[in-house]
Amino acid sequence: MTHIDSAVTIADGIQWIGADDRTASIFEGAFPIPEGVSYNSYLITGEGTCLLDTCDSSVASRFWRKLRSALGDRKLDYMIIDHMEPDHGACISQVLETWPDVTVIGNEKTFDMMQNFYHMVPENRIVVTDGQELEVCGKRLRFVFAPMVHWPEVMFTYDVDDRILFSADAFGTFGALSGALFADEADFDRVYLDEARRYYANIVGKYGANVQRAFKKLEGVDIGMICPLHGPIWREDLGYILGKYGLWSTYQPEERGVVIAYTSMYGNTAAVADRLAILLKERDVANVAVHDATRVHPSYIVADAFRFSNIVLAATTYNNNLHPTMSAVIEDMSIMAVQNRGYSVIGNGSWVPQSARIMEERLSAMKDMTKVGETLVLKSSLSDEQVAELEKLADDIAASI
Repeated sequence: MTHIDSAVTIADGIQWIGADDRTASIFEGAFPIPEGVSYNSYLITGEGTCLLDTCDSSVASRFWRKLRSALGDRKLDYMIIDHMEPDHGACISQVLETWPDVTVIGNEKTFDMMQNFYHMVPENRIVVTDGQELEVCGKRLRFVFAPMVHWPEVMFTYDVDDRILFSADAFGTFGALSGALFADEADFDRVYLDEARRYYANIVGKYGANVQRAFKKLEGVDIGMICPLHGPIWREDLGYILGKYGLWSTYQPEERGVVIAYTSMYGNTAAVADRLAILLKERDVANVAVHDATRVHPSYIVADAFRFSNIVLAATTYNNNLHPTMSAVIEDMSIMAVQNRGYSVIGNGSWVPQSARIMEERLSAMKDMTKVGETLVLKSSLSDEQVAELEKLADDIAASI
């Protein structure tokens, strides 16, 4: 009989025992998650039992009931830790206390972090090396190290015979599953793509070279299913999500288009940003996104900077410096290694405009950035004489796309 906390079978002898969290409003103390987030964990049951990662404390009670229900009268023989971050490791202590003889599988950094977080050293443990294979519960498992995707201890577990890649935080997304455990059960582009991009750009984005190194290790590996720790499982059209990661991790624009982000204290800079968007549309630029940086979290703007080929920043001067919300946007773009984009700048200031100069300096310092058009500097509002300059800027941006 199916129980409310029953596990879900995803392959022969492999079950999903995760849960959605729609109560949290913020992820890692930094990123808004208005649609919640899922925490995925997996259980192998065959010639023994093996747990792959645990969960966040917010869903620990549901995870625990699913785990106990799936195990039945059996004990837990193994626990693999692919990622030690507490949103996946909150139940490690409880697992070790419940089954003190469980054999924990991880790498050296895994066990260092376990000691740091939980002050525990498992009595039985196996320290694996990159590329090593073990037979666990009748399955051949290969461990592929993926450091800095997005923590240094991260590894993937590849089930050789079932062709399943347990991918830690890679290929994940913000957003609760809402019953769609598999990506093909939902309209992924409509429901998840923006949040998958925002997740990647702000969590992994800085580490594109590390993602590429992980891809290199997986060359020639026959993958039939990808099981991430957040978001839906991929069992069809794996090339879609792999292709997105290929673009994002090499900092190639996903689409030819423009993201316009602005700060405006009294509406004048906002009016110019909106007018520029209209001018771009008139010039057949199909993809234009406009964000008020004083109201939109920087993670959304960073995500669109990964998405589009061109960035336009329009901001006011504040205390003889750059408006602080725009400063935060540029800082996040720099930290997450936004690069290889065309950029344009519009500054405003009522007496000594400084914002344009500061934005241009900071954007030009980022890697492989190309200035598009002339910088437009306003004094309080766009003058009649500057209308032609704004139109010329729209011409230049459209031509670059």
